[in-house]
Amino acid sequence: MTTYDDRLAAFSGRVLVERRPAPDPVNVPMIRQWVEAMGDANPRYLGEQPVAPASMMQAWTMRGYAPTDASAGAFEELVALLEEGGYTSVVATDSELDFHREVVPGDHLSVEEVVESISAEKRTGLGAGRFVSTLKTYRDSADEVVATQRWRTLRFRPAEPAPEAVLRPRPAINLDNEFWFTAAREERLVVQRCADCKALRHPPGPCCPDCTSFAWDTVEASGRGTLYSYVVAHHPRHPAFDYPLLIAVVELDEGTRLITNLTGATADELTVGMALEVEWLRADADLTLPVFRPVRPREH
Repeated sequence: MTTYDDRLAAFSGRVLVERRPAPDPVNVPMIRQWVEAMGDANPRYLGEQPVAPASMMQAWTMRGYAPTDASAGAFEELVALLEEGGYTSVVATDSELDFHREVVPGDHLSVEEVVESISAEKRTGLGAGRFVSTLKTYRDSADEVVATQRWRTLRFRPAEPAPEAVLRPRPAINLDNEFWFTAAREERLVVQRCADCKALRHPPGPCCPDCTSFAWDTVEASGRGTLYSYVVAHHPRHPAFDYPLLIAVVELDEGTRLITNLTGATADELTVGMALEVEWLRADADLTLPVFRPVRPREH
């Protein structure tokens, strides 16, 4: 039985790209454009007997934008076989050129590419893949070899990116409520209190709604309360939360209420008026929030 590896190995030695002539002979205008673009002032390239820069070897035989049949045949077969194995992405890894003679204006070059080897599957930083090594041979019109190029690409199966941590939505922190979130980071549940009439209030605000005083301090809450009301949210979903999401209004023993999440229970276990206690949720390094859970009987 022919295996997938056998089918790949059968490409070794096959002509991947049939001998293809360059669209134009080596010429001075293209050499001039190349050296100007590269900033290479070597006088040999544009002297009385100009020569083409060695780095131009691939440029002479490179296909243009016009559709051609140059990629048909074995090349397409190999690409299709690699894609069958999931190797749908490609990156060039290295190129080794060996020059037999200098190329001069008037040379009409051609290139042929042969598969040298296809590696077993390798683990790389880009994903599992196979290295495809080919040999390109550049010849002139007299069939003389002017250069060879060992060309290696990695055909790889893109690695699945690690899921990014999704942060819980940030609260809108301002001068009036910053103290509350600071206390929460210390796992302290505090309630704002009017310094004059001693009325408690939540959410925090700059002014007492009872006596209009701007003086205030805080008291530390016991972390106990009762379930005043709740909803079960199914949609719309946010990736930072688990669903169904229990959102509750909790009435603290101190008398104020706050909106929070419920944990440690399912929706069918909830009863308005049930006893709750605080539990601290460290959402991330910058955000700690109070959530509430049902008070369970203490184990003895």
